[in-house]
Amino acid sequence: MAVRLSGKVKTRSRMVSDNVELLQQAVEYFTTVKERTPSNGNLHLDTIESIAFDKGLSPDVIESLVDVAMSARLVDRFNIRLLKCLIPASVVPECAVTNAISWMCTRKPTITVQVLFIRWLITVFDLLDSKKQLHSLYGIIFFYLQNDKLCPYICHLLYLLTKKENVKRFRVKKLIDLQAKMGMQPHLMALLLLYKIHAPEYVCLACAGQPKNLQVSGSFWKKAIERVQNNGYRQLSRPPELVNLTEPPMRKRKKKMHRELIPVVSSAPHLTEQSCSLMQSKSFPLEQLATFFQLLDNFDRIEIAICQSRFVSSLIEFADCSGDSLQREKEFIEFLNIIIRTQEFLQEGFSCCEDFVFKSLSLYDSLWCSSQILALLTRISPSTDMISFYFDPLMKLFFTSSIYFKCSVIESLTSLLMKWLTWHSVCVADLDRDIPNVLQSPQNVTLSGLVNSVSELVEFTARISIVALQMEAYNSLLLHFILNFYETVSDMYLKYNLPLVILPPAGIIYPALLSLESVSLNQLCHIMYRYRTNLTALKSLDSSTNAQIGLKVNRKTFQQYNAFMKAAVSCLWTTRNFEQDIHPMGIGIEYNLLAQTKVPDPVSSFTLVNHPALMGHAINFTQKGWPNGKKRLHAIQGKTWNWYVEYLYNQGLDGLKHFLESCIHTVSSSEH
Repeated sequence: MAVRLSGKVKTRSRMVSDNVELLQQAVEYFTTVKERTPSNGNLHLDTIESIAFDKGLSPDVIESLVDVAMSARLVDRFNIRLLKCLIPASVVPECAVTNAISWMCTRKPTITVQVLFIRWLITVFDLLDSKKQLHSLYGIIFFYLQNDKLCPYICHLLYLLTKKENVKRFRVKKLIDLQAKMGMQPHLMALLLLYKIHAPEYVCLACAGQPKNLQVSGSFWKKAIERVQNNGYRQLSRPPELVNLTEPPMRKRKKKMHRELIPVVSSAPHLTEQSCSLMQSKSFPLEQLATFFQLLDNFDRIEIAICQSRFVSSLIEFADCSGDSLQREKEFIEFLNIIIRTQEFLQEGFSCCEDFVFKSLSLYDSLWCSSQILALLTRISPSTDMISFYFDPLMKLFFTSSIYFKCSVIESLTSLLMKWLTWHSVCVADLDRDIPNVLQSPQNVTLSGLVNSVSELVEFTARISIVALQMEAYNSLLLHFILNFYETVSDMYLKYNLPLVILPPAGIIYPALLSLESVSLNQLCHIMYRYRTNLTALKSLDSSTNAQIGLKVNRKTFQQYNAFMKAAVSCLWTTRNFEQDIHPMGIGIEYNLLAQTKVPDPVSSFTLVNHPALMGHAINFTQKGWPNGKKRLHAIQGKTWNWYVEYLYNQGLDGLKHFLESCIHTVSSSEH
């Protein structure tokens, strides 16, 4: 019995050796044959086909045959047969694919051969030993979208290759142009949907749903690969304990037992590398998540689309970190940080997070997860009823917390406003739409709806800022964050294409104008300069545009701005501050009240020379110009005044410079 078994082994070994020799001869024939050889190679091609479909081909053989087929040295029917018999026994070398794409650039292979190659590449995509070089060819592959026959398969290949850094505005525009030319093709729509996930600010089409995995074209390759792997010619890459997570019914297990052990050839993006185990891969299947701790450990390996699933949404809302367990609280904070990073990556918020933020603002104090909750607040939708759901509980927390929390809240509201305005500006710019059109933002908000939400946000911030300044004795740090908010508000039209101007209230303007810090004064002047520029641009809009968008340049807004401009210039330049006749915004103070302050010469106490925020510059100016001390501050007038103004401009006070240069001529003329 032992002798017979040994004989069988020797016979089998001899057969394998013969097959290897025959395969080597066949490959050598095709790699050395002259161009356009007729049907002399049928016998060698039969040998390759029989071995390929029985046991598969090694990586070096695949590399050689792909090069032969794509170089077009043979007639097309040979090239097609070679491509069809490329059944990998283990992995596919990436160099074979990159060389083939290089041959495509020479235009030597026919369109039929190119289509067949791309279909094969899609089928074996998960079997590539690496994809680094292939990713570097993304731009070259994208170029082939313009070929009508290649376009569906190139879209599929790009779908598998696309990363966030590959999504560019010009590529989105090209896909939209192709869609306009070819109609609503599923392959173009699938790629656009994937682009929208990575960069929603570039893709503003109303695409319902999420991209689905495209079907693999070339089922004969897939079946042949599964059959070769089922015969045991490829090492398993999954750990045994993770194989039967979803067991079939008992009566079917016998049929499917072997097939379940084989890594399925699929075209789903971001799948595991076949040469690594699942636990070492870059993706993690959702169905294997069993605990909250597994989610924390593997969140960065879960596909992006999974983050929109009900399972993860439920974890956000129902995760319990109450009690005395510090470890559980740290884990929950880590989970929130992961959600925040995911939202920043996707550039959009999750609806479940909005519910969590509302619940947190209503039930907790400003110490528990404050930074995480405020970060989630910056991603809420502009279509939300802000006043009733978020502003009221936020206001209670704001007024009962420290000054640092107040600054954090103002900073978060600034970030929220910028995100809303950015959505609008990107949509208008990318789609080249007129202002009156419906805004195709991620929340499908109309222009009027966004204007209402922005107005409510700005008015709410103004209310809490005025009260907070009074509570905190006009703290410079708090004032800085408030002025940062109004830097965004002042430029809403020219920078973000939103035809809206909302001026700061007097309770914010005048504390900044009379501030002890030159930074605050300079920042206020910069803000008012931007208001002037935006108002001038808005005024130039024709009446038909104003009527279409339902907005108009409010005359009262211009009056308020002009009143502040006169007050500021009178304070800084003409020493007529606090006079009631020139201050319709309410800064006028009776002279007898000013006398009670016992401030010497209160009329000129806030000029460019004597202003508390600028007095340090004035003293430095006189010390540098007249070291002997003969020049006093009151002597800065006439030519010396002009020198001093130039000196201030050279100290980095650009906001002060732009504001005065934009309005001082007009005011001076009117005064004369």
